[in-house]
Amino acid sequence: MAAGFSFALRCGDRDTLARLGRLETPHGAVDTPVFMPVGTLGTVKGMTNDQVWSTGATLILGNTYHLALRPGSEQIAQLGGLHRFMNWPGPILTDSGGFQIFSLSQCSKISEQGAVFQSHIDGRRLELTPEESIRIQEQLGSDIAMVLDHVIALPAELPAVADAMERSTRWAARCLNIASRNDQAKFAIVQGGLDIALRRLSAKALTQMPFDGYAVGGLSVGEPPPEMYRILSAITPCLPEEKPRYLMGVGRPIDLLEGIARGIDMFDCVMPTRNGRNALAFTWQGPLRMRNAKHANDESPIDPSCPCLACRHSRAYIRHLFIAGEMLGPILLTHHNLTFYQILMSQARQNIAAGTYAGWLNEQRLTLEGQRVAS
Repeated sequence: MAAGFSFALRCGDRDTLARLGRLETPHGAVDTPVFMPVGTLGTVKGMTNDQVWSTGATLILGNTYHLALRPGSEQIAQLGGLHRFMNWPGPILTDSGGFQIFSLSQCSKISEQGAVFQSHIDGRRLELTPEESIRIQEQLGSDIAMVLDHVIALPAELPAVADAMERSTRWAARCLNIASRNDQAKFAIVQGGLDIALRRLSAKALTQMPFDGYAVGGLSVGEPPPEMYRILSAITPCLPEEKPRYLMGVGRPIDLLEGIARGIDMFDCVMPTRNGRNALAFTWQGPLRMRNAKHANDESPIDPSCPCLACRHSRAYIRHLFIAGEMLGPILLTHHNLTFYQILMSQARQNIAAGTYAGWLNEQRLTLEGQRVAS
C-alpha cells in the first residue's frame, strides 16, 4: 500500500455484496460507498470548494489529459500541486486520460506506445503514454492515480475488445513500473467489454500486480444497464476483497445502488452536475425538468427535506432563473443534485450498516429505475 493509504472493511450486507468501508488517504478519510463529484479542470463546474464540501462530498476527481493541456502539470507542480492550486482540503483522484481515448477518438491515434492526441483547444500534439500519464499525475500530486487504459465504445467486435483489454494490461504494468511516488496510490482498471471471459482474464492479470485498488472501466459507454449489471456481478468477486473497487463513469442514481449491491465502493460521473446545468433536478420521486411551465407558479421547493441551496427557494423561482438565463439557476441545481447524490450514498451506507440494504434497494427501484436522463 502507498504511504498514508489504507482501506478497511467494516461490514457487509447479509443479502447482497454491498460493503461498508473506510478509505484512508494522506488528505483525509473517506467512508465508502462514495460518490466523487467530477472536477475535470480543477473545479466542479459552477461550485466553490465550500459549496462542494457542503454537499457532503469528501473525495473529488480531476483529469490528467485536460489538466496537462491547461494550465499544464509543470505549472501546477510549481504552484504546490493540485490540492494547493485549487485549494481543496480533501482527497483527490485523477483519471489517467484513458476515457479521452474513447471520448476524443476523432482526434486521437492509438498504438502500443500510447495515445497521440491533437488538442481540442489549439490543435497542438499531445502524446499520452502510460509513463507520461503517471508522470503528469505525480506532478499533480493526487492521492489516487489511475493507470492509462484503452477504452473503446460498446458494442464492439470481440477481437477489438480483446486487443484493447490486453493492451490495457500491458499499459498497467508499465504504469506500475514507472511510478516513483510512495505517497500516491495506484489503481488498475479491468477491461474486457461485455465478455465475461475477457473481463476475468483482465482481472486475473491485474490482481497479480501490487495495485492499491481496482476499477472496472469501459462500462456506461453505450451498453444497456442490465448488461453492465451482468458484468459487475461476474467481475467484482474476482477482485481482492481487502482493496477498494471503483466503477468508473457511472452514473444514474439507480446504477450507483445496483453497483453497490454488486460490491462496488467508489463512483464518479458528470451526470449530477451536467444535468444540473441543464435544468434537471434529481429527486426521490424521479427527475424534475425545471424549465417546464408547470413549475411557473409552484411555491414549493424541489424537495422540502433537502438541505441544499436550491431548496431554500421555490420551484417557480428556480424555473425563472433558467428561463431568464441567469447563472444562479445552474449553480443552485448543481448544488441540489450533488447533495442528492451524497444523501443517496449516506443512506446506502446506513442501510448496509443496519443489514437492510436489499430491502431498501427494492424500494428505490420503484422510483429511481424510471429516471431516464441524459448522461
